Amino acid sequence: MRFLRRSLTGLFLLSLTLGLLLWAGVLVRDAVEARLSDEPGAPPARERVFSVNVVTIRPDTEVPVLTAFGTVQSRRTLELRAAMGGTLIDLSPDFVDGGRVSQGALLARVDPADAQAAVDRAGSEVLDAQAEQREADRALRLAVDELASAEEQVALREQALRRQQDLLARNVGTAAAVETAELAASSARQAVLTQRRAVAQAESRIDQAATRLNRAEIALAEAERRLADTEIRAGFAGTLSDVSVVAGRLVSQNEKLAELVDPDALEVAFRISTPQYTRLLSETGALRSAPVKVTLDVLGVDLTASGTLIRESAAVAEGQTGRLLFASLDAPRGLKPGDFVTVSIEEPPLPFVSRLPATAVDAAGTVLVLGEDDRLETASVNVLRRQGNDVLVRARDLAGREVVAERTPLLGAGIKVRPLRSDNAEPVAPEMLELTDERRAKLRAFVETNNRMPAEAKTRILTTLEQKMVPAEMVQRIESRMGG
Repeated sequence: MRFLRRSLTGLFLLSLTLGLLLWAGVLVRDAVEARLSDEPGAPPARERVFSVNVVTIRPDTEVPVLTAFGTVQSRRTLELRAAMGGTLIDLSPDFVDGGRVSQGALLARVDPADAQAAVDRAGSEVLDAQAEQREADRALRLAVDELASAEEQVALREQALRRQQDLLARNVGTAAAVETAELAASSARQAVLTQRRAVAQAESRIDQAATRLNRAEIALAEAERRLADTEIRAGFAGTLSDVSVVAGRLVSQNEKLAELVDPDALEVAFRISTPQYTRLLSETGALRSAPVKVTLDVLGVDLTASGTLIRESAAVAEGQTGRLLFASLDAPRGLKPGDFVTVSIEEPPLPFVSRLPATAVDAAGTVLVLGEDDRLETASVNVLRRQGNDVLVRARDLAGREVVAERTPLLGAGIKVRPLRSDNAEPVAPEMLELTDERRAKLRAFVETNNRMPAEAKTRILTTLEQKMVPAEMVQRIESRMGG
């Protein structure tokens, strides 16, 4: 009995346990189904506000600056060539690359022995021609005197003929005497003709002597010119380049020896697009004499020079576009032919325009304007010029309004923003570095051994490097050229 009672009690407890587990599983299932069927609760919505930098549109008169890249070149470049072939002698110490010479300075001389002999021979020919001319003059004078004497003989013979005729008329003379007198007169007249022919020949000889003398003088002048061509002189004051000669070298005729460059007559040639070119034309269609600024970047120290726009190319070269312009440079200190420079040209002023950051205008020419309750509105502007990181726009209806300086994809019309105004912000000073002695020495050594850097720029950089605080931009540029 006891075993049966304990067995029934265990069975009851097991059944009760299974029932409780089943009931708990049903409760869990119902709770999960209820949770899944319920909609999630959304938190209360709150509008997002963006902080943006804003600038004010203030119409004013702006002078746009056109920027291009060009090459410095000399307006006067002369190739020095040997007019005569031969051996180079008397080479000037300044006849080297980079040598500065004055106008008319003797640079070199080709051996003048042959040319001097030709001059001496031509001088002898001139002396012979002069002697021939003097002899012809004397012959002419003698011929003239002989002609005068023959004419006197004619007068005497004719006088004798008349006397014989008069005697014959008075029956005193004879016919034979008259005939003899006539023959003598005829012979005298024949002698006059002969002497006139001699005078004409003497005059012709004088003309031939003058022609011979002229030819001899021409030959002498040509020989002297060839002798002068043995000297190679500087046509103007300048600097020599591409020198390829040494004393004693044998050169041929018309061989190039060097180039003479005028370092003070420099100009810059640069190419711009056709639309940019049209903005530089005057009302008459001619190119304006606009001021030009040329800049050469030299390790953080810019070499600058001012100039004037002077001319344009006559035609567009094959395969090229735009226009090639030339500008003269005033006092181009430190610039050399071949330098690649940046050219800035002032365009005609534009009235009623505003200068905005380039990031404020999108590709469609629209800006985001700050409206009521600090909400953004879209407005269109007319973009006239792009000036580096800025743009010049014309929007008279937006005068005095504030626009977003830096647009992002998150900003658009209707977005509420918190404007950040920087009208009273102070200009940021350039970053300065304090160099260690080792780093300063490396920079100084690199600058001192840089032969391509102008002396003025090198002096300024070395002076700056001696300061306790050095501009970080300069140090970065120098180290970038050092390769690390």
